Amino acid sequence: MSDDDKSKQKTESVTSHDSGSSRRDFLKTSMAAGLGAAGLLGMVPPGVRNAAYAAGSDAPEKPEVKIGFIPLTDCASVVIASEMGFDKKYGIKITPSKEASWAAVRDKLVNGELDASHVLYGLIYGVQMGIGGPKKDMAVLMNLNHNGQAITLSNQLKDKGVTDGASLKKLIDKEKREYTFAHTFPTGTHAMWIYYWMAANGIHPFNDVKTITVPPPQMVANMRVGNMDGYCVGEPWGARAIFDKIGFTAITTQDIWKDHPEKVLGTRLEFVQKYPNTARAMTAAILEASKYIDTMSNRPKVAQVIAQKSYVNTEESVIEGRMKGEYDNGIGKKWKDPNYMKFYNDGKVTYPYLTDGMWFLTQHKRWGLLKEDMDYLAISKQVNQIEIYKQAATLAKVPLPASPMRSTKLMDGVVWDGKDPKAYAAGFKIKV
Repeated sequence: MSDDDKSKQKTESVTSHDSGSSRRDFLKTSMAAGLGAAGLLGMVPPGVRNAAYAAGSDAPEKPEVKIGFIPLTDCASVVIASEMGFDKKYGIKITPSKEASWAAVRDKLVNGELDASHVLYGLIYGVQMGIGGPKKDMAVLMNLNHNGQAITLSNQLKDKGVTDGASLKKLIDKEKREYTFAHTFPTGTHAMWIYYWMAANGIHPFNDVKTITVPPPQMVANMRVGNMDGYCVGEPWGARAIFDKIGFTAITTQDIWKDHPEKVLGTRLEFVQKYPNTARAMTAAILEASKYIDTMSNRPKVAQVIAQKSYVNTEESVIEGRMKGEYDNGIGKKWKDPNYMKFYNDGKVTYPYLTDGMWFLTQHKRWGLLKEDMDYLAISKQVNQIEIYKQAATLAKVPLPASPMRSTKLMDGVVWDGKDPKAYAAGFKIKV
């Protein structure tokens, strides 16, 4: 039997479960009219749509996908989707691919070596706008986590009396020298958090200090040898500095912005257009993993899995504490943080809010990475794949928020709601 005959036989086997020829005729006619899968989905009620998925009529076009990640706690949902078999439920195989740096992730996403990746929110928008790398139309399928990053300062600063942003500002004004701080990528989340924190404390992140880019797993080693005064990075590399007694936590990023967006499941727009069923399946599988991780009793097991050498490669205890909201800042304060790293939170974490994407564009404009204002909302609508997310959420039984926009007040009291992004970007006293 030829491959074409086998394919035809398989198709006939699947469609034999339909309720009759009328449905098949409708699908054929609609496809011939150019509606395509995306157009059809909008016309089909969710219950019927789920039955169609289950029957395999919307099976993933690409059953094996390679998803990149950087060794950080917040890669957990990609790893767990693979390790716990949530991918199989949706007809795909996820192969996590450990990458050396965010620049490597960017390059491999753009050239197609990776199908998707655990990636910095701001990196995706930077590539979309042609800053921090080659310009390419990109896609955010879902948000992976809220909270859980930290700004770490060196013990040398502590010995000078620095414990927070205000005391760092006093030292910089008093003791003139070159102060060096690291983030992980020029348009990324960590750069935006440390810039925002510094500016909120009266420190200009370009004029008053020097900032450099360092891959996350190399942060601790660079601080140990005295190459930097501080850094912003994801866990467990904030906790690791305290564990190694070389630094302390000046502030967590959830204290800069409660429930801030952080990593996303990112890919190229052309991947979504070519493989919409695969994109939906990936998203649904990782939504299932996100639910699993946000069940607190599962977190010790998650820490054990991602601590392995093939993933984050550090002690379980360094990962587990802050995953459970147990914080020690290294200079005498211990607390149970209700705004610890969250992966699901009843779908509030995973939904790709348009305002989240817009916010990164406003900060790129604020710091001179973008020279002109743009249609912030239109770009976010292009990048954030809300329809794909909704389909995946229906499959994974994840509730949807009432609006794709959300409002928040950051640490300096400034409210971000997406209503006037141009005025917001221009409204900061400290900017480029």
